Amino acid sequence: MAKMTDRGLENREIILDILTEVLEKGSFVHLVLSQALYKYQYLDKSDRAFITRVTEGTLEYLIQLDYVIDQFSKTKTGKMKPFIRNLLRMSVYQLLYMDRVPDSAVCNEAVKLAVKRKFQGLKGFVNGVLRTISREKGKLVFDSPSLRYSIPQWMYDMWSREYGEEGAGRIAASFLRESPTWVRCNVSRASMEEIRTSLEGQGVVVTPLKGMETMISISGYDYLDSLEAFREGWIQAQDVSSAFVGELAAPKQGDYIIDVCAAPGGKSLHLADKLSGTGFVEARDLTPQKVALIEENIVRCQASNMGAVQWDALVYDPSAEAKADIVIADLPCSGLGILGKKPDIKYNMTEEKLRELAALQREILSVVWQYVKPGGLLVYSTCTIDRLENEENAAWLASKFPLEPVDLEGRLQGGPEILAGSEQALPGCIQFLPGILPFDGFFISLFRRQ
Repeated sequence: MAKMTDRGLENREIILDILTEVLEKGSFVHLVLSQALYKYQYLDKSDRAFITRVTEGTLEYLIQLDYVIDQFSKTKTGKMKPFIRNLLRMSVYQLLYMDRVPDSAVCNEAVKLAVKRKFQGLKGFVNGVLRTISREKGKLVFDSPSLRYSIPQWMYDMWSREYGEEGAGRIAASFLRESPTWVRCNVSRASMEEIRTSLEGQGVVVTPLKGMETMISISGYDYLDSLEAFREGWIQAQDVSSAFVGELAAPKQGDYIIDVCAAPGGKSLHLADKLSGTGFVEARDLTPQKVALIEENIVRCQASNMGAVQWDALVYDPSAEAKADIVIADLPCSGLGILGKKPDIKYNMTEEKLRELAALQREILSVVWQYVKPGGLLVYSTCTIDRLENEENAAWLASKFPLEPVDLEGRLQGGPEILAGSEQALPGCIQFLPGILPFDGFFISLFRRQ
C-alpha cells in the first residue's frame, strides 16, 4: 500500500511541475505534457493516464476551480504562493471531477506534497481548504456560463453575439468533452485495408468516418510512436476539419503547391499524398525548429514529392511570383476552435491579441497571394471560430486583390453527416463549429486568382 501511495505522490508531483511550467511560466501545455509523458514513459499506462487527465482537467476548469477555492479560502488564489495555488487547483479538480479518487486521499496527498516541497507551515491551510471544499461541494452553484464552462466572459460574450446564446453554450460545452483521436491515412503509402489490419493487430480500436474514408478515429493505444502504421508513415494525426483543406484544394496530378506556414506539415503531407508522387509541395515555416518538425514527418511518411524550406511568410519571395497552382495559407490565429486540445489558450488570449492576429493575417495574405499563378487557388484557413479572423478577413481578401471566391458546391465531399457541423456564411467559405460533431472548430476559404 505504501508503494501505491508513493506512486500517487510522485504522479501528483509531476502534474504540479507541468502546471507550474504552463501557468507560471507561460509554456504551452501540449508541449510540456508530451515532454513529461515521454520522460516518464516507464510509468504504467494508468499512471500516465492519471497525469494527463488531472493536468488537462485542471487547465480546462481553471476559472471554475479558482472561483471554488476563493469561496472557501481567506487568502484568494491571486495572492497565494504559486506552488500552493496550483496544488489547490489540481486537488480541487480531483475532488469535483474524479469519483474514483477518495477525497481523503486527495487531501492527504496534497498535504504530503506541501511538506515535501518545504511548505510545512502551510500544510494546515491546504488541509483546511480542501476538507471544507470536500464537505461543501454538493452545494456549489455555477450560475453563469463563464463559470459553468470555465470560459473567459469576453470570449463567451463574443460567441453569443456571433452564434447566439444556444450556439455559444454548445461551443463552450464541447471543449469540456473528450474528443476522439483522428488520424488521416496516407493511401499512397498503404491501402486502407493494410492500415486497418496493422492497427487492429496491435489492439487498436479503429472507427471509420462515413463519407470520408481516409479519416479514422483510433483508441486503445498507448503511444502513436508505438504503432507500426505511424512509424511506417501510413497515418498522420490530423483533425477531420483540418483535412478539409486538402479536400477543398483538390490538387491535380503534377501541381506545384506552396504551404506558407506549414509546421508540423499535416496539410502539406495530405496534399503530397493526393498528388500520388507527382508534382511538388514546398512546405515553408519561420524557424529551424519548425522546419525540422516538417522534415521529420517527410522522412517518416517517405514523401518524395515534398520539401521543407525556412522562410518568413511576411517577406516577399520574388522567385515564387505566380508560380504555384495552389497556395495554402493556414495562418497563425487565436486557436479558439481547438480549446479542447489546448485549454491554456483560453487564459492567454485577449480581445486585443485577437485583433493583432487578424492584422498579422492580413499582412501575410497581402504577400502570399502573389505566389498563386493566374487561374490558381489560394486557400486561407484558421483553427479559430471568430468572425474577425475568418469571414471578415476573407471578405477583405476578395475586395483587395484579384481573387474571387470559389463555389464550394461539388468540392465538399464528406456527406451530410459531416457537413452538418459547418456553416457557409460567405461564398467560398466554410466554418466548422465545435459542439455539433466531434471535430475541431476550423475555418476554410477558397479563392481563384483572376
